[in-house]
Amino acid sequence: MSFPLLTVTAAVPAVGAILTAAVPAARRTAAKWLALFFSLATLALAVLVAVRFEPGGDRYQLTESHSWIPDFGVRYELGVDGIGVALIALTALLIPFVIGAGWHDADPLETHSSRWRPTQGFFALILLVEAMVVISFEATDVFLFYIFFEAMLIPMYFLIGGFGDRAHSGSDENAAAQRSYAAVKFLLYNLVGGLIMLAAVIGLYVVAGNFSLQEIAAARAAGTLDMATNTERMLFLGFFFAFAVKAPLWPLHTWLPNAMGEATSPVAVLITAVVDKVGTFAMLRFCLGLFPEASKWATPVIIVLALISIVYGALVAVGQRDIKRLVAYASISHFGFIVLGIFAMTSQGQSGATLYMVNHGLSTAALMLVAGFLISRRGSRLIADFGGVQKVAPVLAGTFLIGGLATLSLPGLAPFVSEFLVLVGTFARYPVAGIIATLGIVLAALYTLVLYQRTMTGPLKEEVRTMPDLRLREVLVVAPLIALLIGLGVYPKPLTEIVNPAVEHTMSDVKQTDPKPEVAVEAKHAKNGEAAK
Repeated sequence: MSFPLLTVTAAVPAVGAILTAAVPAARRTAAKWLALFFSLATLALAVLVAVRFEPGGDRYQLTESHSWIPDFGVRYELGVDGIGVALIALTALLIPFVIGAGWHDADPLETHSSRWRPTQGFFALILLVEAMVVISFEATDVFLFYIFFEAMLIPMYFLIGGFGDRAHSGSDENAAAQRSYAAVKFLLYNLVGGLIMLAAVIGLYVVAGNFSLQEIAAARAAGTLDMATNTERMLFLGFFFAFAVKAPLWPLHTWLPNAMGEATSPVAVLITAVVDKVGTFAMLRFCLGLFPEASKWATPVIIVLALISIVYGALVAVGQRDIKRLVAYASISHFGFIVLGIFAMTSQGQSGATLYMVNHGLSTAALMLVAGFLISRRGSRLIADFGGVQKVAPVLAGTFLIGGLATLSLPGLAPFVSEFLVLVGTFARYPVAGIIATLGIVLAALYTLVLYQRTMTGPLKEEVRTMPDLRLREVLVVAPLIALLIGLGVYPKPLTEIVNPAVEHTMSDVKQTDPKPEVAVEAKHAKNGEAAK
């Protein structure tokens, strides 16, 4: 039996979560280092997965398959394609930075009894979320995926509600109430989506007789799967609804600004850069893979929803007064681009959407973590409470600027490649949608540059006159993210080589080919006509 690399990659952070939670209350620092160790071990395993993956090989590699609940056709079945490999690498890469940025976020403000261990609980929950997200990217059994898709809500609920942002303008009681509201809203939205998906999962079993993604795809290719058109469409809607909540897509997005606003900045990164990617990933793997006809049937409506998300999210971000809520609405706009690229049904669009998942994770992490360092120094999330920060903290201001420029997809930084591919792929099949989507780029420049101007430039406010610049720990957290944004912006080939073969398989699932360039054809005819003359 070959080494179960995928299982171990998901199990290591789970074991780390258990051991971190078991550290005695007085050993908070030891718990932090233990959590960081396990996150780095997971990163090493994720790198090994990427190294062992062969882009030109089988669609699903490093596969594992074991009987689990045979009476219901449920198997413990894992496998990764290029998209899964890229997102596992993103998750494993970001978690050490999340832990490093949140090093003091869960330290108790006062002495508690020896039983109270908030620090240990905080880092254990982060590792537990990582384990569940990783196995979600690996699962090729629909029921197995569903279990972890839902289970990750529990640790996220406690991270949002139990470890909220301390930079709150109101009283402690009001802050606790806001955190509780945000956590409950996050949980209820995602639970409703999950329950609807559960009904669709059961319906899929009734129709297909098993939950294996690979077996269902093989049966469909062989013509032995009898799925009525209306049945396929209803099942598609059940899956898509849950993924659109998780992503999130307008109008199911309203939980995200509350959750990101009330969570600590590292947890906000965990939400939008890691957990939410499970939704868009699942659209590619399950919606398009299981229900190709229904995916094409729903495409016009989904493209409209994606365009609304792009423009609405960007417009609302422009008017935000809270830094973290601004980043949240910007993320809603960016998720609109990802969904648009997926359902443009072109290889450029889907490659761009997958790269966007990775690059959005890097850019949002960089911007939000630096914003968190800024907020912790001032004790406020309001944009109006800052001004002239670059005069006293130039390194902080510089990294904040690069994170912001990446968010608006400046050429030379990683998100530009993704956004460009999404727009090219959309223009090729839906030119009007591509034109509308470009409004998001203009608005992104507006909200990003206005945010930087109001916080970093202008007269130096008295309250920030003594603000310290980034410390060594904070530089070590942000610098690698900045380097990756620049490196992948200049040379994205390592990612595209892994992702493109998986996109080809997805395009084959939905029986779509890229539209032929009409201009080139017309030019060729014109050239032939001139030659005939």
